[in-house]
Amino acid sequence: MPRIRFTTRPLCTRSFSEVIELYTLEPMEERLQKILSAQGICSRRKAEEYIEAGLVKVNGEVATIGQKADPEVDKIEVDGKVLQDRQEMLYYLMNKPVGIITSNVDNPDHPDRTVRDLLPKELQGKIYPVGRLDKETSGLLLFTNDGVLAYRLTHPSFDHEKEYLIETTDPITDGQLKKMQEGVMIDGEKTKPAVIKKISDKKFTIALTQGKNRQIRRMCQKVGAPLRFLERTRVMTLHPQMKEGEFRVLTEAEKSALLKSVNL
Repeated sequence: MPRIRFTTRPLCTRSFSEVIELYTLEPMEERLQKILSAQGICSRRKAEEYIEAGLVKVNGEVATIGQKADPEVDKIEVDGKVLQDRQEMLYYLMNKPVGIITSNVDNPDHPDRTVRDLLPKELQGKIYPVGRLDKETSGLLLFTNDGVLAYRLTHPSFDHEKEYLIETTDPITDGQLKKMQEGVMIDGEKTKPAVIKKISDKKFTIALTQGKNRQIRRMCQKVGAPLRFLERTRVMTLHPQMKEGEFRVLTEAEKSALLKSVNL
């Protein structure tokens, strides 16, 4: 938003040109690091890394460390994505079916169907899936053009929960569940503690605050409990009942609760 310069020197002591200059609107320019941090894109330190790597542009020009901009006037891009006002944001949910790939690439020659293929034509290329569900996994997938929200839901530093319903091929023991709950080693790193609730001898739910590649399948494999079925049932505050393949806009209540949960 523009700002006006104020002064304590009486106007009657100034010339007409000085008075006009005093009330000239100036842009609210701030350092790019501060803008990206305030938008929730990244920390200021990480913003400096993005700028040094040439991933930040202002009005089409590659930005430099220390550069200032006005987010309400200038076009600021981070890795090709333009920062946008929140009132222009779109929020949708899909219950992804099994057999569909989580990809937003338009490739008619690819043999597999993607979630992009399930979107209405007018939304293809305008909204993007937040995170991924592998081809064999069904469940909730959020779509948006809100880069700030996507960043906060996917970056590991924010620890936001996603919950899954799991069915194993064989009965699973309390000992196996406890190991997954406390964490198992994947890629040389122990997974974060999970919240697990047993439903039956082959079914349970698990809530995670991290999202390693195919994490749940690999966790189950680690404890000797191969999966028969995996479905994401909740993303933070979103846990609606939806038919397989259903796609719809978030209600105002859902959107408000979700944004509030990530401090937006």
